[in-house]
Amino acid sequence: QVHVVESGGDSAQAGGSLRLSCSASGEQFGRYCMGWFRQAPGKERDGVVSVSTYGLTRYADSVKGRFTIAKDPAKNSLDLIMNNLTPEDTGMYYCAAGCGIPSLETTAFPYWGQGTQVTDSS
Repeated sequence: QVHVVESGGDSAQAGGSLRLSCSASGEQFGRYCMGWFRQAPGKERDGVVSVSTYGLTRYADSVKGRFTIAKDPAKNSLDLIMNNLTPEDTGMYYCAAGCGIPSLETTAFPYWGQGTQVTDSS
């Protein structure tokens, strides 16, 4: 069983930056394909980025060039670094684990955190 916890959600102005963190416990973190998803009010949960155990990444088109990830197996962490934020980036951000290959589909991930909120303060 894998326990996933997110942190770092906050409010930010358009053009600003935020860094979200995800920590996992219960199994060897480095074995797992991981991902970040987000869900705006009244909308479906969408994939933002996922990364394989070998470091292969897959980004949603809407965040390419603005978001990046930092995975540290030694610290059991997967950070999502968000730059040049827009109001459309507002939502609950979820970390997930357990995909076989990098995927932006929620069905690919069996383990989920409770989410951390990102809000536009513009």
